[in-house]
Amino acid sequence: MTENAHTASTFTTETPDGPFTVIHDGGTLLASGWTADADYLRALINPRLRPTETTADDGGEGKHIRDAVTAYYDGETARIDEIAVVQAGGPFIEQAWKVLRTVPAGQVRTYTEFAEMAGNPTAVRAAAMACASNAAALFVPCHRVQRSDGTLGGFRYGLEIKRRLLDREAQG
Repeated sequence: MTENAHTASTFTTETPDGPFTVIHDGGTLLASGWTADADYLRALINPRLRPTETTADDGGEGKHIRDAVTAYYDGETARIDEIAVVQAGGPFIEQAWKVLRTVPAGQVRTYTEFAEMAGNPTAVRAAAMACASNAAALFVPCHRVQRSDGTLGGFRYGLEIKRRLLDREAQG
């Protein structure tokens, strides 16, 4: 085992967009996404934070995260903002993830605007990379970033889910 070896907890809940799995460490979110495969999500976590294994969370320390996902799908989209998230990356990427959490539900930003928010208006590709490397889908809302021509751009879990998330948030 490595010096950073630890176990994190995981659960999967059903959503209108399919199974949504969370990996958390003591109630702090490490990764999340629309998959039932916790190992897939675990691989997305930066090696500095990646747990060596996961165990099922039967409603303990992650209950507030599960409740936030349920509330989000019930129309309380801001509930996801209450969840602590930890991710590791370079300084720009970490800043980008932090500012992305300030984009309110119902609004979108272009990759150019996102780069400006993160402090470097010329770093549009790095801003796109922050979205692509985001392990905490929904809670770090990379789905709220789109291309400057108005098209959706990419999304790890598919453009259909991205469109449904944006449509849901626009109603809320």
